[in-house]
Amino acid sequence: MSKTALLFAGQGAQEIGMGKAFLEQSPTAKRLFDGANTLLGYDLARICFYGPDNDLTKTENAQPGIFLVSWVAYDLLKERVPTLTVDATAGLSLGEFTALCAAGGMLFEDGLRLVRQRGQFMQEACEQTKGGMAAVIGLDEPAAQEVCKQAGVEVANLNCPGQIVISGPVEKLGAAIELAKAKGAKKAIQLQVGGAYHSQLMASALPKLAAALDNVPIVPPRVPVISNVTSYPHGSTDDIRQNLVRQLTSTVRWEASIRYLLGQGFTRFIELGPGTALSGFMKRIDKSAQVFSVSNPETLETTAKAIC
Repeated sequence: MSKTALLFAGQGAQEIGMGKAFLEQSPTAKRLFDGANTLLGYDLARICFYGPDNDLTKTENAQPGIFLVSWVAYDLLKERVPTLTVDATAGLSLGEFTALCAAGGMLFEDGLRLVRQRGQFMQEACEQTKGGMAAVIGLDEPAAQEVCKQAGVEVANLNCPGQIVISGPVEKLGAAIELAKAKGAKKAIQLQVGGAYHSQLMASALPKLAAALDNVPIVPPRVPVISNVTSYPHGSTDDIRQNLVRQLTSTVRWEASIRYLLGQGFTRFIELGPGTALSGFMKRIDKSAQVFSVSNPETLETTAKAIC
């Protein structure tokens, strides 16, 4: 029997208009968006639907916005396919919080508050440091690690074969980009992001997120939730808290996480939330895997029909 994993989008997937079509067609979606606005005390739905882009891309808005739209997609998929069996969940960086909520390890309301706080803590770290990130295409991990060592930056994301993101001080990224090209990278470009995520420049956010997590009930998930830090399922609830904090300054081991699931016999993956980045990574990792995405009513219907 085929095993199904849910995959949840991370920061960078945000786009103006995300979730709006869901709200227009579904009372469930409207209830979730209205409830989120009330819970957070500001109109997050309006920012998701209309921007402006400067507001939506702020870490403190992008993170709860993507979390919320991903949760709406998940809730509507369950509503549309009540017999859906989920055997594991995973999420890219921010998406790991959504994955934990979907697996029953944390309440949706707590997760939404947490990712809003996480975004604020990361924004504060960005403002205290001058960091950035760059995408490196066409290098393997050992070569990328060598580039980072020489340039004084860090590997932030190991997304899929040939696609790696590096992170660190802005003044060192230029040298890292040139080194990557010299080592044979097909492409190396600086990304338009607010800071050096998943690097030591986020260290000031660690104790703040740890304190916030201490105030949130976490229970053992119903199904395995894959940790970005280890690329294996989380262990105890203490492990979950520690890994969610460590994730801020650690490499996101996405490719290894997916390969773990493939090795456990997973053959069907459903990406939930804005964009299709995770589906794209999957095609680079294993073209034989069944991959679906749910980001709007049309893709919800297509996915529901395919998996029923």
